[in-house]
Amino acid sequence: MLNLEPLFKLSYGMCILSSKKDERFNACIINTVFQLTPEPTTVAVSVNRQSLTHECITDSKVFTVSILSQEAPMPFIGKFGFRSGRDIDKFEQVNYKLGQTGAPIILDNTIAFLEAEVAESIDIASHTLFIAKIVACETLNENSEPMTYAYYRNIKHGRTPKTAATYINIEPKQQTSKGAIKMKKYKCLICGYIYDPAVGDPDNGVEAGTAFENLPDDWVCPECGVAKDEFEPIDD
Repeated sequence: MLNLEPLFKLSYGMCILSSKKDERFNACIINTVFQLTPEPTTVAVSVNRQSLTHECITDSKVFTVSILSQEAPMPFIGKFGFRSGRDIDKFEQVNYKLGQTGAPIILDNTIAFLEAEVAESIDIASHTLFIAKIVACETLNENSEPMTYAYYRNIKHGRTPKTAATYINIEPKQQTSKGAIKMKKYKCLICGYIYDPAVGDPDNGVEAGTAFENLPDDWVCPECGVAKDEFEPIDD
């Protein structure tokens, strides 16, 4: 079996991909947008075919990319990265403007954006590669650094949703002990992550057998980064 962890060493930028379908907007977090040619200036982005944003791009043939700053908070990333636009309005209480194509451009936590029109699309297994010509772009903040995928994972301890093009299935080791008292599981209200005390959160220094109530005050959801008060107990 291939050890896919070296793929984490590839350099990506964390962005919000936005598009429209009729009068409806949607957006999602991506880290697979890259420039293809200088003239004409073209970019490509890989999008899961099950996502609502994919549906919007397929319909309208336009999209925008908002490049996130390192200061972007994890709950903000979680809203666009781990919630579905079929369940919530991701643009509620978010500052944005419409680009020249009518697609929305996220302004919050954005250092620059680009706007593009799709010229070609290629189906690749679970994803579509949209190849597009840039029709507008602008830098909004010269003083902040862009958030890379490495920064998101290593500094902010963010995770990757299973629908992402860069998702790698590396299961945490299961650690349980016989005769242990059964403790309640808790579910994140933002992304649906379930904290199981029998497993803990070993990637972030929480040993198996740690009750939710005993987690450090600064512990956050390993999937979307929200605090403990965004969790609720669940029944098995």
